[in-house]
Amino acid sequence: MCTEARRHKLADSFIAGLDIGTTSTRAVVGDFNEEDQLEIIGVGVAPSTGLRRGVVLNIEATLSSVSAAIEFAELMSGREIHSCVMGVSGANVECLNSKGVVAVAGKGREITTEDIARVHEAAKAVSIPMDREILHVIPQVYSVDTQKDIRDPLHMMGVRLESEVHIVTTSVTTSQNMAKCVNRAGYKPERRILGCLAASRAVLSDDERDLGCLLLDIGGGTTDLMVFKEGAPWYTAAIPAGGMQVTNDISIMLSVLMDSAERLKREAACCWLESVDVDELIVVPGIGGREPTEIPRRKLCAIVQPRMEEIFLMAKEKLEKAGWYKEIKAGVVLTGGASLMVGASELAQSVFGLPVHLGSPPIIGGLESEYRNPGFATAVGLVLLEADARVAADPSRVQQTTRKDKKSASSLGKVLGWIKDKFI
Repeated sequence: MCTEARRHKLADSFIAGLDIGTTSTRAVVGDFNEEDQLEIIGVGVAPSTGLRRGVVLNIEATLSSVSAAIEFAELMSGREIHSCVMGVSGANVECLNSKGVVAVAGKGREITTEDIARVHEAAKAVSIPMDREILHVIPQVYSVDTQKDIRDPLHMMGVRLESEVHIVTTSVTTSQNMAKCVNRAGYKPERRILGCLAASRAVLSDDERDLGCLLLDIGGGTTDLMVFKEGAPWYTAAIPAGGMQVTNDISIMLSVLMDSAERLKREAACCWLESVDVDELIVVPGIGGREPTEIPRRKLCAIVQPRMEEIFLMAKEKLEKAGWYKEIKAGVVLTGGASLMVGASELAQSVFGLPVHLGSPPIIGGLESEYRNPGFATAVGLVLLEADARVAADPSRVQQTTRKDKKSASSLGKVLGWIKDKFI
């Protein structure tokens, strides 16, 4: 390819991921370099005030947040953004697992892509309320005649093809209002992807997906959870509580403004009392001309820890009620902005009784550190999934170069299968 043609191709190849949260909106821009390796070249963050628990309450405030975040990302990346991949999350997300069965119609009873598409259509033929829509249909495992637990049945021989799928649904009005905010800000939401699924693409390893793990994405207004087993998601849910509830508790208990409470949470809060020195003091700002005061840091911890423990207990209760708690063999991965709180991993480990670690996006290239924290997991995951889709659509690209920590062919094939099935 000549240099000019390559430049033109690269100019059109950048990807913008947009994560609209309750407390902040994040935009991440990725692009393929001359070796067709994905790099993160721009990030943008703006405060978000128009949402509550993932639901749009103020369209003007939300579109202002979207515009500000994308403009910051444009300035850093040097790209002019017109469209984006949008994350969908919040307490309105629900899931169900379904099965579909079809007769193999391929020549010589060989399973073709058309057979696989038909079995997916059969599996998603379920009754859902009028106010909800299907966001994703994600294949889990297949059965060909008497052979079970097949991950990719393409080109196998058989008579009967069965598929188990994970169906994610969302509120129609919530999704439409979110898309309207992005459109009115001047950008086109080309694709909608579940935020928790995008975060899993950025922070989970193949082994964790295969063995069985819980991804806990602790955002500002909601905590999203997703259980993986055998490489695919099997359970998705959301808890209507997150980091904002912690901020509210600090504001009320210490009689400080919300901005000051948020700053205290980010800079001094800890949710594991045992790690705080008894003699350590912190400064609490005053209100209405009052002088700042000093309090023991353990007092702040005593406010924060019960709320975070409640969030983890709510997640555990949901898992136990749905029967998925015993399937978590590889432990718990925490991500999202509120997971950065000191002691979050230790507290989660004490509640779940399982290994816990913090999940951050890997080193992809381009920028060094701006995106490498759990708060950017969803936005970076959106870019990675879109990059996977473009690799699948363009055979001239080398699949393994979409990330520097190259994934196995089987796992990447699974991800691309999801994208081909529903993301596009």
